[in-house]
Amino acid sequence: MPRRFRLTRRFPVAMTEDGYRRLKRFAADAGLDEGEALSFLFEHFDSVTDRETLTHRLRLFNAELQDRKA
Repeated sequence: MPRRFRLTRRFPVAMTEDGYRRLKRFAADAGLDEGEALSFLFEHFDSVTDRETLTHRLRLFNAELQDRKA
């Protein structure tokens, strides 16, 4: 019997406009709402990311973070 999908946690999230637009586009392409899309991404994080690319992108994001906050 399939397990019922339940969203059990809610938390306030602050996102950049670019990040939110990308989340909405991913969710629409996948036929999910934004919460379901985030759940999918984090449940399958290791299989949907490339470790080397992730590390490089994270370094770039952190380097730009203070400028983006201003």
